[in-house]
Amino acid sequence: MAEPLIVSISGVRGIVGESLDASVALRFSQALAANLAPGPVTLSADSRPSGRWIRRVASAVLESAGREVIELGIIPTPTVGVAVRRLRAAGGLHVTASHNPAPYNGLKLFGPDGRVLPNGPAGRIRDAYLGTEKFQPARWDGCGSVRSCEEAVRWHADAVLDAARQDGILEPIRRAGFKVLVDGNGGAGGPLALLLLGELGVEAVAWHCEPDGNFVHPPEPTGGNLASLGPIVRQAGVDLAFVLDPDADRLALLDSGGNFPSEEYTLAIAADGILARRPGPLVINLSTSRLSEMAAKARGCACIRTPVGEAHVVDGMIAHHAVLGGEGNGGVMDPRVGWVRDPFVGMTLVLGSLALSGRKLHEAIGALPPQFIVKDKTALVREKLPAWLAALKKHWPGWAVDERDGLRLECPAGWIQVRASNTEPIARIIAESTVEAEATGWIREAVALMPAE
Repeated sequence: MAEPLIVSISGVRGIVGESLDASVALRFSQALAANLAPGPVTLSADSRPSGRWIRRVASAVLESAGREVIELGIIPTPTVGVAVRRLRAAGGLHVTASHNPAPYNGLKLFGPDGRVLPNGPAGRIRDAYLGTEKFQPARWDGCGSVRSCEEAVRWHADAVLDAARQDGILEPIRRAGFKVLVDGNGGAGGPLALLLLGELGVEAVAWHCEPDGNFVHPPEPTGGNLASLGPIVRQAGVDLAFVLDPDADRLALLDSGGNFPSEEYTLAIAADGILARRPGPLVINLSTSRLSEMAAKARGCACIRTPVGEAHVVDGMIAHHAVLGGEGNGGVMDPRVGWVRDPFVGMTLVLGSLALSGRKLHEAIGALPPQFIVKDKTALVREKLPAWLAALKKHWPGWAVDERDGLRLECPAGWIQVRASNTEPIARIIAESTVEAEATGWIREAVALMPAE
């Protein structure tokens, strides 16, 4: 049976030529045009080859609806946010399937503030797409126009460099003489990564940084998917490696020995370095490792947790005037640059932290308290979820309870979270402890408590 199209407040995502075809792109673009405030709309894509025809469909629809379309080309997801604000657009449509495998693509929505559309307006577009409304095109004399903008990547690089200058890390990075391997994996982020690192004075070894959509390893930057990179990093003789996902909103790190420490260390090291120089709140989600929380508290800074999802983290950052925010999947957000997970901010902050401390990456990792986070999933019948969560609370009495996003239970030794997936009939289970076997054991106990069919 073909995999169904995923339709949510985040947009649409599916397998090209199966659940995602031209009719989906057409109607979704119509729903967007009908529900955004007046004004131009940016249009862009990651490097997947199917993005070419999806963009042409979307452009024609937006123009037929009377919109000015500003074509940005193939760019990273966070660059869209920078461009939308700079161009004062009503919003943006970005063609991307993020870290999904090559057969997938999708459409992602941005609001005028440069962030991914929050629940309210995104929900209206989703409902319009799913509804039966017939969208009215513009009259013959009210059609829109199309123009190109090629400056977005430059604007993004300048914003990151300006933030680094403000933080006093620009010159230390330039003096440090770093040599770094960049794995673009054929995605959209390679050109910007090389541009930025060049201006930071970093010697960059490019590894598949052409944005051609040719993924040489599975696109999600996780340990198993990056195993083939270890020997390449060692042979290159670099200080560390940066790895991007296809739409370049996540950043993974490898040390000089080609070792992958976990995507959780990206935010933790970035936060540890910047909060020492510019103290203030850090906002993370409920599924993020305690490494980031510990880094903030060691610098005397508050750490605020939100439900999972970039939009929730952004809401928390705005509410608490955060210095930095992010998620444990390798996402880092600096509000001075934008409201989207930004690996280019992450690169700069990690390099700044290493430059100021004089440490190698493996030394910076070793300086953080040892934590082991284990991520798993299991099939879920949603009707069983309330009873299961109740059983978990009973099983671990005295643990602190947080029910804002599924169930998160925490004790001094660690924590466990169980939450239903928004897109699949599964539950995601994450546990973290100072002892890996303990985290694994908690997950095993949690699964055993699931009510029988």
